[in-house]
Amino acid sequence: MSKRPGRREMRRFDRRRAVFPVTVRTAGGKTEGAIHLDSADLSEGGAFLCSELLFEIGDTLDLAIPIPAGHQIKATGRVVRVSQSRGRESAPGMGIEFIQLSLADRRTLAAALAAAGADPKQGSGKREPPP
Repeated sequence: MSKRPGRREMRRFDRRRAVFPVTVRTAGGKTEGAIHLDSADLSEGGAFLCSELLFEIGDTLDLAIPIPAGHQIKATGRVVRVSQSRGRESAPGMGIEFIQLSLADRRTLAAALAAAGADPKQGSGKREPPP
């Protein structure tokens, strides 16, 4: 993965390519129901969620991420970036920064990423993101 010129890396945690199902609800119950998306990458600080449906930058979301060990990680995140599809270069989706994640869930997430063999910026996981 190449970094675009002029863009400064601001992540505190290593981003790892990992595909996990994620259930998303708007924080505060603004909408009924939930949507189910897949992560394209994940870290202890946030995720990129693949989706044609894009929330607005600044929207707060409640996330549930079931991991293979049977635990479900719960986090609150803020949309910090939206990306439209650019053909085969990138899938559309949203960059989410976790603004609330318990220490126990943070550790569980780190262990799940390590167990899945998710190397930084490499493939992992059991499912491939949609084309």
